[in-house]
Amino acid sequence: MTPRTEPVARHTIAVLVDNEPGVLARVIGLFSGRGYNIESLTVAEVDAAERLSRITVVTSGTPMVIEQIKAQLARLVPVHKISDLTVAGPHIERELALVKVRGSGEKRVEALRIADIFRARALDSTAESFVFEIVGDAGKLDAFIALMSGLGLVDVSRTGVVAIARGPDPL
Repeated sequence: MTPRTEPVARHTIAVLVDNEPGVLARVIGLFSGRGYNIESLTVAEVDAAERLSRITVVTSGTPMVIEQIKAQLARLVPVHKISDLTVAGPHIERELALVKVRGSGEKRVEALRIADIFRARALDSTAESFVFEIVGDAGKLDAFIALMSGLGLVDVSRTGVVAIARGPDPL
């Protein structure tokens, strides 16, 4: 009889923490110290008066690993609240990318056409290149970047996932 393996799934976890030096390092240390991978990480202050920041982490693991991650995060002193948005209910995820494409002639026209289809904005244009800004879910960005790779993709800079639960309740 072969052992049953649990499915590995992608999870988006939002963590409300004190905005103070060393907090992000402690959260990252928790992941690296236990061999958990971080696919995306964003952090920003969300309440200046209360000095709170929100860390959004995208990671993958079995249900048991995800529960371990949440339990270990909850034990960190500066953590106020944890929400696994993937299981908590409907949520919205977005990412921003800046995509630099070099090209001339027909490739330049095609890059502009594809950008229009994807609702990407040209932020910079020279005679030989464009820098596009595109916002959407990771799949949309991946598809846009894949199409641009055949047209002269030069560079990509991505923000990482930001996410928020739908409805009136916080985090």
